[in-house]
Amino acid sequence: MDISTDQALTILQEGEMTLKGEFLWGSNYTFLIEATSQGISLAGVYKPVRGERPLWDFPSASLAHREVAAFIVSQAAGWNFVPATVYRRKAPLGPGSVQLYVDHDSDYHYFNFTQEDVQRLRPVVLFDLLINNADRKGSHVMIGPDQRIWLIDHGVCFHAEDKLRTVIWDFVGQPIPDELCAHLAALLEKMQPIKPEPSPLAKALLEHLSQAELRAMIRRGEKLLAAGQFPSPDPARRPYPWPQI
Repeated sequence: MDISTDQALTILQEGEMTLKGEFLWGSNYTFLIEATSQGISLAGVYKPVRGERPLWDFPSASLAHREVAAFIVSQAAGWNFVPATVYRRKAPLGPGSVQLYVDHDSDYHYFNFTQEDVQRLRPVVLFDLLINNADRKGSHVMIGPDQRIWLIDHGVCFHAEDKLRTVIWDFVGQPIPDELCAHLAALLEKMQPIKPEPSPLAKALLEHLSQAELRAMIRRGEKLLAAGQFPSPDPARRPYPWPQI
């Protein structure tokens, strides 16, 4: 069934929600759900706040909000990588993020992508650099039946300090394509100002991130535009997530 992103957001936010199962391989409690509204049912991935494992370097009860912020940034940039995601306050196990489940072949991931698919990942890398993704595993990049790229698991992004950990370092030193630079520049303009009266995009993001985190993202974007090329891993810190898949 083809439905718009806005329809999916409404159903995930307001539909009757039923737990269907639990994903057992993640660090945090994650559930498969079904959300139904006006005769339309959608499968979703529900991450309740109460199931988040505490982290020393991220504020408690913030991971679900970061999932939503990643969706907002992806949409605002026009990249549309992240499935429809909402922060739902009324849910079976309490508040949390609910994301549209995307059909994909779980056996096909970054580590066995064709070279043609790897070459499609430049905007993915730019997105991760911008949001400071601390956990881009190989299985977090998926390709749907229509060959569309999807990105999931953004609970540990947007930290104000450098936390980038990713398996995708294929484009180090290469120029960022002009089209992607244009998308990034337009996105940064939409984020300004933060104070005294936030822009609509900044206001939406500040429902899920702190002002310091939003300012840091803007600085990262400006730095990327000024450099004009994909950076190298920082030799002073671990640049890869674990496990990598």
